[in-house]
Amino acid sequence: MVNEKRASDSSSKDSPHLGTLSVMLTYLETLIREVVRSAYQATFGADPSSSFLEIRPADRPEFGDYTSNIAMLAASELGASPRDIGGKLLQAISEQVEADPSHPVRKAEVAGPGFLNLFLKPKAVQDCLGAIFEPTTQFGSSRLGEDRIIQVEFVSSNPTGPLTVGHGRQAVLGDVLATLYERIGYKVVREYYFNDEGQQIDLLAESLWVRYQELYKDDHEIPENGYQGDYLIVVAEELKEDLARPFPEFNAEAKDLFRQAAVERMTNLIKRDLHELGVAFDTWFSETDLHKAGKIEATLQLLRDKNGVYEDEGAIWLKAEEHGGAKDSVLIRSDGRPTYLMVDIAYHIDKHERGFDYVLNVQGADHHAEQTCVKAALRLLGYPDEWLSYASHQFVSLKEGGQIQKMSTRAGRFVTLHDLTRDLGKDVVRYFMISRKPEAHLEFDLDLARAESSDNPSTYIQYAYTRIRSIFRKIDSDGIRNAAQTELSLLTETEELGLIKMLDQFPQVVAHAALDFAPHALAEYGLNLSRAFHAYYDKHRVLTDDARLQTARLSLLDAIQIALGECLSILGMNAPEEM
Repeated sequence: MVNEKRASDSSSKDSPHLGTLSVMLTYLETLIREVVRSAYQATFGADPSSSFLEIRPADRPEFGDYTSNIAMLAASELGASPRDIGGKLLQAISEQVEADPSHPVRKAEVAGPGFLNLFLKPKAVQDCLGAIFEPTTQFGSSRLGEDRIIQVEFVSSNPTGPLTVGHGRQAVLGDVLATLYERIGYKVVREYYFNDEGQQIDLLAESLWVRYQELYKDDHEIPENGYQGDYLIVVAEELKEDLARPFPEFNAEAKDLFRQAAVERMTNLIKRDLHELGVAFDTWFSETDLHKAGKIEATLQLLRDKNGVYEDEGAIWLKAEEHGGAKDSVLIRSDGRPTYLMVDIAYHIDKHERGFDYVLNVQGADHHAEQTCVKAALRLLGYPDEWLSYASHQFVSLKEGGQIQKMSTRAGRFVTLHDLTRDLGKDVVRYFMISRKPEAHLEFDLDLARAESSDNPSTYIQYAYTRIRSIFRKIDSDGIRNAAQTELSLLTETEELGLIKMLDQFPQVVAHAALDFAPHALAEYGLNLSRAFHAYYDKHRVLTDDARLQTARLSLLDAIQIALGECLSILGMNAPEEM
């Protein structure tokens, strides 16, 4: 169970949820926040500022279950020392605890410069389980998005070759992020943008033509900056079966034919690779459509009308720096061809015309300068800053036998996403791609990913889920979903109360993972919950002769399997009944 509180600012780096600036409160945090608010009101005669009501889990058990720094935050306003304020709040809480037997706090104390440490009664913790079994809501979901529509654009790799492991990281990040936004109440549209125009497509067409002519013993050089990969040999062989004739010259006819054939076949390969990874898109958008609809010219005119461009040395430049961009940048080259930036601005105007409330682009960190220029152009045209957000990530490298593999798409030295998924399986690839902070470089450890042991975190989480399912199969049950008829008061072991507090945090983790572009937090949560479960199950008997205790502990395990199942679902991984 979660609630929302208004915040003075958001912790998100570039969150599209800037319109509401809400953060999640767990069931227990809501209880503690009310305890602190009530004590403050009773002591000082008025409610505290909402910004003073910061509650967080205690770092160590000796500091209680939760701690608040309200005494330090309110010291200036109250004109008293934090220690004195903390002492007065402590007295008020102690009086309320003594007067109300149902009060959630067992004891409180003041520590250090004025931290208020609160120790919960077991019943307050045990009551959390009821929210998990609530039949009308999906555990971990919320209504933060209020059904607003967000478009998430990701991967959007040029159709010049198969997807690589680097594309795989963005595919998983974008897909998980989209699912997270669905879980917090947004309507999500997943979109893939095909950059199927421009010089790189011309180079691809000519590179394919060279490989095709080689099949007729007519050798030519791959063009400078062309594509060397052997995958074009396979495409050429397939194309030969269809065309069955040589094309001695790379003339206009050959260029059009090989251009179309290359894009079509690369597109099919990309869709295959994404399907194998469990990634699906609602929309496949082609750059060609922007050109055909005249949207490049229309966008340029909009920028001209706002005095947002200037000419220099025959090229047309965006006045990006005046509007927060990294630097002024070329929109139209001196030969009249539009730059990628020009097309990208037009593409985002098209997105706005399609009615999205927010747009989130998942891109590599090397796109930062252009991102600022797109935002500058939209700002110049009067778009609200929060409408477009970027979620940036670093690159991925493969490590095997302690060595990092060197990769280059143009030179044809890379490991395809298709091969990686076939080697390891979808679930393992997805977990490893999501397991590190997006802003950190990812070293994908192939040896660890192949390990069939508890060292492999992806299978470790699945095993925790499977282990619980096997326990319920032993008693021929799917779970214990009626917390009201279960004696939760019997769950008094330290490990049991700790597990319940972890479960209470799940909806908050989901919201944080979405709004702060931190999907790795969900993978980390699943791993930590699995570790806590395995440790508990190895120490305490669940199936016992004490029927009441067994039912209570099975209820706890049922809640854990629900959380693990939701976690795996969001990550796009299977929740297996058996392993």
